[in-house]
Amino acid sequence: MDEGEGESSSPARPLGGLSPRDALRNEIYERLLDSGNEEVISNPNLRDLLDAHLSRLPLRYGLDLNMERVEDVLLHQKILADAEDPDKRPIFHVRFMKVQKCIRTGACEGDVQQQSVRIDSNGKGYSDIVHEGDMVPNLRDRGIEFEPCSKLEDLNLDVKDIAQEIRDSKEVHSMRHDIKDVPIHEIIFSSIDKPKLLSQLSALLADVGLNIREAHVFSTTDGYSLDVFEVDGWPEEETDGLLKELDAAAVAYNEGSLSGASRCSSTEKVLGSQSKVVDWEIDRRFLKMGKKIARGSCGDLYRATYLGQDVAVKILRADQLNEVLLLEFNQEVDILRRVHHKNIVHYIGACVKPTELCIITEYMTGGNLYDHLHKEHISFELPHLLKFSIDICKGMDYLHQNNIIHRDLKTANLLLDANSVVKVGDFGVARFQNQEGVMTAETGTYRWMAPEVINHQHYDNKADVFSFAIVLWELATSRVPYDNMTPLQAALGVRQGLRPDIPKDMHPRLAALMQRCWDEVPSKRPSFEEITQELEELLHQVQASSKTSP
Repeated sequence: MDEGEGESSSPARPLGGLSPRDALRNEIYERLLDSGNEEVISNPNLRDLLDAHLSRLPLRYGLDLNMERVEDVLLHQKILADAEDPDKRPIFHVRFMKVQKCIRTGACEGDVQQQSVRIDSNGKGYSDIVHEGDMVPNLRDRGIEFEPCSKLEDLNLDVKDIAQEIRDSKEVHSMRHDIKDVPIHEIIFSSIDKPKLLSQLSALLADVGLNIREAHVFSTTDGYSLDVFEVDGWPEEETDGLLKELDAAAVAYNEGSLSGASRCSSTEKVLGSQSKVVDWEIDRRFLKMGKKIARGSCGDLYRATYLGQDVAVKILRADQLNEVLLLEFNQEVDILRRVHHKNIVHYIGACVKPTELCIITEYMTGGNLYDHLHKEHISFELPHLLKFSIDICKGMDYLHQNNIIHRDLKTANLLLDANSVVKVGDFGVARFQNQEGVMTAETGTYRWMAPEVINHQHYDNKADVFSFAIVLWELATSRVPYDNMTPLQAALGVRQGLRPDIPKDMHPRLAALMQRCWDEVPSKRPSFEEITQELEELLHQVQASSKTSP
């Protein structure tokens, strides 16, 4: 990607205005209040609890909610709370939803297609057509997708017509038609989030004999999963037997992996003996590609969905593949699969076939900071600037604590989620730092690159701190660093001690911190832990001052 493009990003969106999360919380609270929900009446802190719950989840959680069943929010809240207890994980919650009339047709007993027909209050029947973009895996057949039945093209079929069609079809001995009552159940799952969890869940549900009709999957900011499946395949309305089946399947299918615990079953031992690649390779059949977001020198970035979740997919172009690129691909995946932090873009999986090399991460709806600053021309007020900077520092501190150097920290690689939380992305040139800290390769982007990197000298994680200083200046000024120079001119200038001009109106504490971060001597630069502490103190000071101002 070039200087102005970040991985896993989407087009920039304006910041400001009423928070969608706050609006959603208010609507949920009012609906619960209007329904006479006991918890609203008895718990004076419920509004705050709702706010905390919604803050943990992406904005699309609110978009997926059925507001006619708003009490589901309280159920999800309780399930997530239970998932925090290792002795209770993994959590399965099962409930019966409805019965649907389904026409099942096929050339023979074993060749079955399914078309759902719901009966409305007026006695009319209508079919649930599954559009191509919304198809979900039929997990009984491991990858076979639901197909709309060609016999039910009319969306408003009279029930009598359906019955007549079935009677008529008996004349054709090679065909079989049958209307069946199909119970639909909802399964809610929660545990510690991790790569391959969705694939494991899908296989587990298939082993129980269930078909996924809908899937809504969410990752919380603090590392838990909340996955809601609508399924058929369980023949009875009662749920006790289904819950027991799921619990038994979880034990047999590697409960330790599903729960996030350290237990090691026989299944886990078998999986552990296989190649490392198996741990993070996704099933490409469940990946549905969307439009291209960005183009880089060696690959392209697309928006897509994976088992119902919005994702970003970085695909390496086959004509660019070489030994170096393959090594970088493996190193990037190796790093991504090990990191999990609320300020790091969430990794989902990868495809490793030579002709399908790609990396899948969460889709960041807020776009990247470079676009906000230089394409949308947004200027950040000091409190916003400090909040974003603290997010960046926490993500970078986590990386450094885990012995990882990013090596390409810049605004194009800093991405915003739906709640305006900044996450560090694009680990294409990141590396584990060896014990000696010996790195000399010129890696990164010139305008943000530390002088020791430009000079091919030995460098360590303090090179990231220098890059952060340039990011901080960029956030404060809304300007491209060294915008009157070419990238190469800027790099030559930095080698000779050039730094961006400090604006006269910049907060003096922020200016002093910035200058320490881009000090020529790496050892004099503060750590991200120290920077975070200073920025949090400054934010507290600014917020306190604004409250006392007339």
